[in-house]
Amino acid sequence: MTPLSPTPRSTVRRGAKRARTDRAELHAVLDAGLVGHLGVVLDGAPVVLPTGYGRRGDTLYVHGSTGAASLRAAAAGGPVCFTVTLVDGVVYARSAFHHSMNYRCAVVHGLARPVTDPGELLLGLEALTEHLAPGSWTATRQPDRRELAATALLALDLTEASVKVRTGPPADDERDLPGGVWAGVLPLRTEAGEPEPCPQLPPGTAVPDRVRYRGVTRSS
Repeated sequence: MTPLSPTPRSTVRRGAKRARTDRAELHAVLDAGLVGHLGVVLDGAPVVLPTGYGRRGDTLYVHGSTGAASLRAAAAGGPVCFTVTLVDGVVYARSAFHHSMNYRCAVVHGLARPVTDPGELLLGLEALTEHLAPGSWTATRQPDRRELAATALLALDLTEASVKVRTGPPADDERDLPGGVWAGVLPLRTEAGEPEPCPQLPPGTAVPDRVRYRGVTRSS
């Protein structure tokens, strides 16, 4: 697999020792997340919006309404930035200065490409659906012409990207170690709960395995 090749804007400078260069780690962070943030310039000002996404190889897909101003701005050819951050723990230190978080973060820079090819459009929407709810693309009705016409899909190449990871205990100063203040890490995680059926389901409809066993633990 091709390693990450930092560019001037994707080079990690602060906390450079936390940078990762293995492209597999980029894929791992993106695959573990559910919500990303798309940054665009809209009417001369920066706008950052949360969005779902999906990945196929080294292409990231985001989608939304064809009327969304942020997607139209991205599709027009301006530079975009896409980030995914997973918080794995709160780091309690002996000093306020050294409190921190354990995290995994991916940042992607590039130009978003509007997807117009019908075949790629379906593949991209499948990637989005399967990332959010594995097994649902084939188990449910797929988009019809009207729905496809109302949907904008953008593709973002993952070539220009960075990954930064923090793990481990606090990095306290020697002078603070004897103070007796508790220090360590409080792990954080998100867990799926019990599925809640739609009120319009016929009585007795079983929860499918694709829903019941979607509940894997995700760090977030």
